[in-house]
Amino acid sequence: MNCNKTLSFTKMQGAGNDYIYIDCFKEDVSGLNISELSQKMSDRHFGVGSDGLVLIMPSDNGCDLRMRMFNSDGSEAEMCGNASRCVAKYAYDHKIVKNKTFTLETKAGKKVIEVFCNDNGLVEKATVNMGKPTLKPIDIPVNESGDILVAKPLKTFSHEWMITCVSMGNPHCVLFVDDVANAPVHTEGPEIEINPKFPKKTNVEFAHVVNRNFIEMRVWERGAGETMACGTGACATLVAAVLNNLTDRKATLKLLGGNLEIEWRESDNDVYMTGAAEYVFDGVWSIQ
Repeated sequence: MNCNKTLSFTKMQGAGNDYIYIDCFKEDVSGLNISELSQKMSDRHFGVGSDGLVLIMPSDNGCDLRMRMFNSDGSEAEMCGNASRCVAKYAYDHKIVKNKTFTLETKAGKKVIEVFCNDNGLVEKATVNMGKPTLKPIDIPVNESGDILVAKPLKTFSHEWMITCVSMGNPHCVLFVDDVANAPVHTEGPEIEINPKFPKKTNVEFAHVVNRNFIEMRVWERGAGETMACGTGACATLVAAVLNNLTDRKATLKLLGGNLEIEWRESDNDVYMTGAAEYVFDGVWSIQ
C-alpha cells in the first residue's frame, strides 16, 4: 500500500494534448488505483485538468524506460504519440536517459525516440518511430473481412461516412471532410467511437486535405472526447490519406493545438512523427 500523503507530478503538453506525468523512478504508486487517480486528477474543474495520466517507469523488457498511459475516463490506452514525446523530454531533461536516441516500452510495443535539444541542452522536440501501421481489419480491430478497409461506408444515425481504418497500436477511424471547423466532431465522434463495428471502440479523426503535403484535422479520442491533438491519430490520418491517394507520404498535419510532421517512409514502412514537447507546471497531489 502506498503510504505517501502526497504525489509529485509534472503537467506537460505536446501540440496541446496535455497529460499529467508521474515519475515512478521517484514516486511510489504501488497500491494506488491508477484508473481512479487518472479520473480525479484529469478533472478540469475539481482536479489538475488534463487529457489523462501518464506513468514514467522502469522497463522490465529491455527498453530504456516504460510508459503507461490512462485516459481521463480511467481507461488504459495502448499508446499516445504526443505523450511519448513528452516522456522523452522529461526523461532526457531529468537524466533518466543520457543518449539522445533511446527506446520506450508501451502497450503497443517498443518505440524508438530521438530528441533534439536547444542551446541550453533541453529537449524542444522529438521524433518517434511509431512503427508500421496495421491495416488488416481483424487486427485493428474492426468487424470487417478482408485485408484492408479503405473508403468503406459506415452509417450513423444521421450520416453515411466513407471510412478508412488504421491501427497505430490503437484503433483509428478516419473520415475526410470538406470543412474541419464545422465537422460534427461532438455528435458523430462519440457515436462512431462506440459503434459495434469497433469491438475495442475507436478514435475518430475528421480530416480535410488542403493539398498533398498539408492536412487539417480534429480528433475525437476514445475515452477522452475531443482533444487538442493526437499523435497516433495524426499518423493514422496520413496513412489513410496516402491509401486514398490524397497526399504524399510526408505531410504537415495541423491540429487544434499545433502542427505535427508525419512521414510514412517507403524504406522501412514505418511512420515517423516529429513535434514539440513542453512543460506546463509542476505540482503536488494530495492522496485521499
